[in-house]
Amino acid sequence: MTNQELIAKAKEVMTRAYAPYSHFQVGAALLAKDGRVFTGCNVENATYGATICAERTAVTKAVSEGVREFEKIAIVASSGEYAAPCGICRQVLFEFIPEGKVVLWSELEGEKEFALTELLPFGFRGEDIK
Repeated sequence: MTNQELIAKAKEVMTRAYAPYSHFQVGAALLAKDGRVFTGCNVENATYGATICAERTAVTKAVSEGVREFEKIAIVASSGEYAAPCGICRQVLFEFIPEGKVVLWSELEGEKEFALTELLPFGFRGEDIK
């Protein structure tokens, strides 16, 4: 699947975001190694701390379906600007795709692709904890 196809899926799911507080809708499309795509949008909560980011929604959907191997994730935001994953999402993504790619999209500048390790250079996994 191309980055543009993955971005299109992220844009579509972004429109379903529940963001009554920030009005900042985010969509994510996670490509599994088997070719399936799992999408997610942000779901806000009045306490903000209970808000679920689009990236974690996509990961949770995939894991709940038994999928745990991924290649890349595309992330888009309603602002039309790049929206990099927050710190918690970076760590969650590192759990499942430490060698994966993160594709960000901007209306003005197009797509940018990063290795997850560029965004989280010192991420760790459970196997790293001894």
